[in-house]
Amino acid sequence: MEPNRLPVLRSTCRDLFSKVGVSLAVVVLMLICSMAHAQDMVSLPIQKDYTQERASSADPTGANDDGNWKNPIKAGEQRTIAELTGPGIITHIWFTIAADEHYHLKKIVLRMYWDDDPLPAVESPIGDFFGLGLGEYFMYESGPLSVGSQKALNCFFPMPFHKSAKITITNEGSQNISAFYYNIDWQKHRELPANMLHFYAEYRQAQPNPGWTDDWRSNADSKVNDARNVDGKSNYVFFEAEGPGHYVGTTQSILQNQGDWWGEGDDMMFIDDDQKPHILGTGSEDYYLGAWCYGNCGINPFGSNHPTFAYKLYGNPINGGDDRGAKWTVYRFHLDSPVPFEKNFKMTIEHGNANHRSDNFYTVAYWYQKGPHKLRKPLPPVADRIPRMFNTGGPTMGKP
Repeated sequence: MEPNRLPVLRSTCRDLFSKVGVSLAVVVLMLICSMAHAQDMVSLPIQKDYTQERASSADPTGANDDGNWKNPIKAGEQRTIAELTGPGIITHIWFTIAADEHYHLKKIVLRMYWDDDPLPAVESPIGDFFGLGLGEYFMYESGPLSVGSQKALNCFFPMPFHKSAKITITNEGSQNISAFYYNIDWQKHRELPANMLHFYAEYRQAQPNPGWTDDWRSNADSKVNDARNVDGKSNYVFFEAEGPGHYVGTTQSILQNQGDWWGEGDDMMFIDDDQKPHILGTGSEDYYLGAWCYGNCGINPFGSNHPTFAYKLYGNPINGGDDRGAKWTVYRFHLDSPVPFEKNFKMTIEHGNANHRSDNFYTVAYWYQKGPHKLRKPLPPVADRIPRMFNTGGPTMGKP
């Protein structure tokens, strides 16, 4: 942990202890420090008064059928894998899946429900939730999400609930899921602060994005480069929410239908009553905290046109170049400073400058908010979630 943050944390601890008592102070401190790798070191000496719990696929008979091989999740079946009684906080989720069906990461749907709300707070193809938005496994590590060897899906977002939590898995594929292993680690508390917000995650896609022209050869064409977009009207929308709450990040995967660099689009965040973006970015790779097309602008001081990286708050673990058919994954987590809203929030990004490009986007946005989420967009049918290219005109090749 950076030395200049320690006095702030010590002051935060003293204030919390004096105002709300040790039990609630530990809970709030845990969430304040969550996703900081040093947070466990800071809080380790503090006595814990929760009970550590786990919902697991372990064989209750003591035998070794821990993934329910004898009871596969059938095609079309929805199975509840956890029903928890609060108050509590889910602190870690681990899954691994034995399934032969191609694109099962797109065909299995993960849903989570908090405090008897009939609508899911989390609804996403299971791969996308863990950052695998193209339906293919790869390993990477970030603060809240990671994929380990082999095919181990991990989530560390804290997920509080006051009364109850339910997690379901739905097999929308045509074949059985042979085995589904899981460990869901959670803390049971005597009480939680009343203003502790619920965790939400929403999947969206554009397959493809509706670019406003197919008559272009390069992102640098004057008709494209000089186009204007001041209000974000045709932007790709990650999610919309009604507050109060705060946005904490997104994962995005891209399948290029056109050549050249996919990421000329700017991020635009609309907060509360803003008619124009309250937060306006300078380019897609800039929002995801990279630069210069991740090496595909011809600026590659590290000797590779396709460099990859995966850090705690941001990353580009899949870099496919800039020809038609290129595959990409990027992510950004605002754990250093979540973006708050009181009334409503809309997170958007351009698909190309002023939305001229027609690539495929697959995203999951993550946020916290009070109350039920009312603006969810329906999950696309399973057949429409499978990544595939479209003939959308424009160039087919990137830079030589």
